Amino acid sequence: MNATPTTAPAAAPPGPVPAPLLRELGRTEGGPRALALLVRDQHARRLVRLRAVLDAAAAAPPGLCTPAARDRLLADWALLEAAERADRDAVRAVLLHPMTGPWAQRCLYGLTADGPGARGELTADLAHFGAVAAAAAVRAGLPFTAGLTARGDLLALPTLGALRTCQGARVDLTLDRDGVLTLRQGPATPPVVVPTAAGPAGVAAADRHGDPRWLPLGALPALLPGAPPVLLDDLDPYRTAGSGLERHGLGAVTRLDPASRAAWTASWAGTEAVLRAGGTHRVQEAALLLRCLVPLAPPPGRGPAGESASHCSGTRREAFGAVLSSLPSTPAYLAATLVHELQHTKLAALSALVRLHEAGPAEAYFAPWRTDPRPFDGLLQGAYSHLALADYWQRYALAAPGTTARDLAWAEHARCAEQVAAVLPVLAGSDALTPQGRLLVSEMTAVHERIAADPPPPGHAARARAYVTTARTLWRQRHPTAPSPTPRAGGGRASLRGSGGRPDA
Repeated sequence: MNATPTTAPAAAPPGPVPAPLLRELGRTEGGPRALALLVRDQHARRLVRLRAVLDAAAAAPPGLCTPAARDRLLADWALLEAAERADRDAVRAVLLHPMTGPWAQRCLYGLTADGPGARGELTADLAHFGAVAAAAAVRAGLPFTAGLTARGDLLALPTLGALRTCQGARVDLTLDRDGVLTLRQGPATPPVVVPTAAGPAGVAAADRHGDPRWLPLGALPALLPGAPPVLLDDLDPYRTAGSGLERHGLGAVTRLDPASRAAWTASWAGTEAVLRAGGTHRVQEAALLLRCLVPLAPPPGRGPAGESASHCSGTRREAFGAVLSSLPSTPAYLAATLVHELQHTKLAALSALVRLHEAGPAEAYFAPWRTDPRPFDGLLQGAYSHLALADYWQRYALAAPGTTARDLAWAEHARCAEQVAAVLPVLAGSDALTPQGRLLVSEMTAVHERIAADPPPPGHAARARAYVTTARTLWRQRHPTAPSPTPRAGGGRASLRGSGGRPDA
């Protein structure tokens, strides 16, 4: 495996992202070249991290990674290499599956961090490499035999599905030359036989299997011709592991029932048209970046208003290409969720390529979409995603055929734009921005000026201003000792007459 706003300056200093592409991304857009650059870099980082797991295991003391575990990792790696020789693209589909990222990071942390708390379930984590290798071999159509151990009562094969079995059961897998996968759990239990197909079609082929012990992974249709389907992953054991969702009372759906799966499919069916109404670039962005949706359970309790009261979503830096989300109430809100979360995906990937600022982690900044003080990086991330939302909702409002849909879109746009207006001067005036970061923020400012030139109806704008004013007042009451960063003189070129924003879901 081979792993590797002041006035904008005329060009950013030389770096891995050319200035024209950085400007595209600063506008919360990004054409095929810009997005492909981010994707290639993230994929290279994933492959390097996978190799780092093997190297860390080889260097770990026997008490941490036993000789038997090390030998098993080497055998799994050999199966991966053989599968890659048979079908490189099929293997990459597994290795670059978003949920492989959290697993690899967890293994690397357990192998290199100090203290028993860091090790957690390292033995089970390392054993999951066998499931990764087996899934890759299945997709590549490479005949093999392997013995795996279930994690809990499921043996999950990334991108394919999972076998429902006994807690910690040993399962023997065989893929024959006809592409038939057989899973055996001992002589007393009838085997599970799953006809598969090599490559991405394997998921669809497995989905037609009738044995209730085999749980096929669902897939949503591609947004554009030639794009891959979007996996609806409710099975991978690492989809929320280590994400911290539990601290907020959130969690993944353990298994979608037929009604829930039908609801996701129905909402998805209307998403492409709504995304396109919010800008054709949004469809292309989602088609190029989104590989996996992880269904979340609805959040407990109720929020302040509308959609955000019963919906939650997020991304994970280590799970590039995945969006975690509860089911939004309408396709318009599902599209908005994708717009919002994919901005985080883009900006995180860009930040891995280019240093955008030199600010530290101090949490000192007011962000009207949060109640807690935010670090500078969090402020930039939130402003970037809410700016894209303001643009999306404005375009949708201008294209919406019905009065109700148009009114809702203007309300969402107004709140998002006003929220961005509250923080953009702080970003633009910060001395912490690098030249690349200043170019990015300058383009963000230009977008905000553009959308402000076509304001929402006055009532929506007034309510949005009142919303942000109230949020700022409450924030100051909760955090009376927090500093109040202000932009340096002449820091921004925007006339920030904002017009609103949606609370961060």
